[in-house]
Amino acid sequence: MNAIITASDLMSELAEDRHPLLLDVRWQLGGPPGRPAYEAGHLPGAVYVDLDTELAGPPGKSGRHPLPDLSVFATAMRRAGVHQDRRVVVYDGGQGWAAARAWWLLRWAGHSSVRVLDGGLPAWTAAGGTLTTDVPDAPEGDFVPRPGELPLLEADDAAELARRGVLLDARAAERYRGEVEPIDPVGGHIPGAVSAPTAENVTADGHFLPADQLAERFAALGATGDAEVGVYCGSGVSAAHQVLALAVAGVPAALYVGSWSEWSSDADRPVATGSERG
Repeated sequence: MNAIITASDLMSELAEDRHPLLLDVRWQLGGPPGRPAYEAGHLPGAVYVDLDTELAGPPGKSGRHPLPDLSVFATAMRRAGVHQDRRVVVYDGGQGWAAARAWWLLRWAGHSSVRVLDGGLPAWTAAGGTLTTDVPDAPEGDFVPRPGELPLLEADDAAELARRGVLLDARAAERYRGEVEPIDPVGGHIPGAVSAPTAENVTADGHFLPADQLAERFAALGATGDAEVGVYCGSGVSAAHQVLALAVAGVPAALYVGSWSEWSSDADRPVATGSERG
């Protein structure tokens, strides 16, 4: 199954008797909470899921958005109506990062049919889709997480992968080079990592590039189906979007959830700067 779905295809599927469950995961780094935006208008039938409290654990030494406690995640998914045998489509406000985080977590936890709405809510409205303020009373789901279905990296794993395979840094290039660091205690990147900003995976309106163009982009960075590939970012959110883009391109990849926010919190871990892979 493709990891993304267009707005027009989603409209067709929602007309089916057994249609997909919709999850609204609107979120912005440092921005206002997504719940008010959801309450102001969302796709009909969509249930809101909070990234900071349900798709991530409390920030700390493991990073700003570590994995959530499995019981918290399971409760949130069942509350939203997630069933193991029902298709799920997640969307956000258009950037795609939050939706990708939800996609990755559900896939990692064993759900086999999860897709991201390409272009998010703006793509839906641009295609003529309506919004509602009605909050659905979702029947309790039966989803039970079975973690391990997608590869996951710890800090030491990421360091080793950068030496033997391809470790992509999904942050903006200037953060990778260490020229600016607005959030974490130190700038730079994991030694051996390759700069691959997430923003270059999408068009100006937030849609993913075609699969062949994504494959060409990642191949130029050394990330092909023949290589072992990992991804990190600042806190494991935009990196999930990069893993999703790689999946669209047909390249499996592991996610370092702790990412730079975890790596840079330990002064004993090495830091590289500049534009060269080192």
